[in-house]
Amino acid sequence: MKLEKVLKNLSYVILNGSLDQEINDIKYDSRLVTKNDIYVCLKGYNADGHEYIPEAVSKGASVIVVSKMVNIHGNVTVIKVDDTRVALAYMSLNYFDNPASKLVTIGVTGTTGKTTTTHMIREMLLKNNIKCGLIGSIGIKYNDKVLHTNNTTPESYEVAKSFKEMVDAGITHVVMETSSQAFKLNRLAGITFDIGVLTNLTTDHIGPGEHESHEEYVACKNKLFLNSKMVISNNDSEYLDEVLKGVSVPIYTYAIKNSADLKVSDVKLINDSDFFGSEFTTTGLVNDTFRTTMPGEFNVYNALCAIMVCHKLGIDSAKLKDALTTVKVRGRMETALVTPKYKVLIDYAHTEDGMKELVKTLRAYNPKRLVSIFGGGGNRPKERRYNLGEIIGGASDLCIITMDNPRFEEISSINNDIKVGLDKVNAKYIEIPDRADAIKYACNNALEGDLILLVGKGHEEYQDIKGTKYYFNELDVINEIKKNL
Repeated sequence: MKLEKVLKNLSYVILNGSLDQEINDIKYDSRLVTKNDIYVCLKGYNADGHEYIPEAVSKGASVIVVSKMVNIHGNVTVIKVDDTRVALAYMSLNYFDNPASKLVTIGVTGTTGKTTTTHMIREMLLKNNIKCGLIGSIGIKYNDKVLHTNNTTPESYEVAKSFKEMVDAGITHVVMETSSQAFKLNRLAGITFDIGVLTNLTTDHIGPGEHESHEEYVACKNKLFLNSKMVISNNDSEYLDEVLKGVSVPIYTYAIKNSADLKVSDVKLINDSDFFGSEFTTTGLVNDTFRTTMPGEFNVYNALCAIMVCHKLGIDSAKLKDALTTVKVRGRMETALVTPKYKVLIDYAHTEDGMKELVKTLRAYNPKRLVSIFGGGGNRPKERRYNLGEIIGGASDLCIITMDNPRFEEISSINNDIKVGLDKVNAKYIEIPDRADAIKYACNNALEGDLILLVGKGHEEYQDIKGTKYYFNELDVINEIKKNL
């Protein structure tokens, strides 16, 4: 593609060279540069891409995009912009022929609920023969493809490339998790979403390496809604006035407690021998009764949000019911095993707020016993482990402490920290370091009516031990147990 076309809609200054040239591809990692590539210098938390310009040039980069003055000699075009991350986003969209404009785009943001809500929306659309792709923390999905991602919202180049591949594969809709970090780092610059969705907002991501303040966090979330054609918002969420500030497009609301365009009038928690989940009735824009196998009130919120999105896309409520009763999100309140005697759930909860909500939700189903299997992450603050033991231990009838991702710490040291919290609330616990053995022990010794909760690993398929990631998938253990039922 001609360089001039790649730079369309971008404000820039040419420090050296000419725009009259063909470029091969766009790279922001100097190690991946090949001949006639554009190399974009990104500033990260730990490194500055400007430092790797000599390497990029030596590998054949013909264009360098910078945000500060640099001295580059030879036959290399140097383009200066105010923000190289914004530049990368616009250049990537141009390079892939603006694929976002050829899709119905649904962006979902919020402190919690993004992963589950995006999967619910996609499942509903697929059940209605609408080809829908997904981008989020569990990966990039479309048709039968599942691609791994390193971030909840990938870098802008990967987003544009994925959109292009989806368009080429016949996909018409895409739903994606749009994290506040993505907006902070301008990974979604240049994209106008057809629908922007807010699940909720708390102050869970304020701190080092995330957001410096509540104001910054809210401002990053706000960017989605300032770049959407329609907004769907949880009217029970906090900080709505701040996060929707300046929004001039139509806003539609859903809620359980407050008034809203789509409201839940009744919620029933169901814990039968063959069903574990919730039933709820909606009024307003959609008047119907739904069931979801994803338990808890917060999953009613997620389902309500998905229903509202699909209603605005013109889908009849009757066609949404089947999707809600079958949708599962890997490692998010995932019902992995239901027997007449006991049930097993897998959840990725690893923040304090997430764990509090998780155990509170499951206690509301009144299990005879809540048996929780969990460990702590290595090379993390001890305080976090104390709190982990206190939160889960205080709500569980039995805790089995085991391995999570010990990293470069000893499991015994991690579990001793967890025991501090467990002892604080006089929790009953045993210790089984091997996680597979811990799961098997809980199932083999289950009592009538037990709810067995596997906390922390979720969708992960590894255990990080002393710098090596060893394959481990909790579902493999569950499937082995199923064979012997």
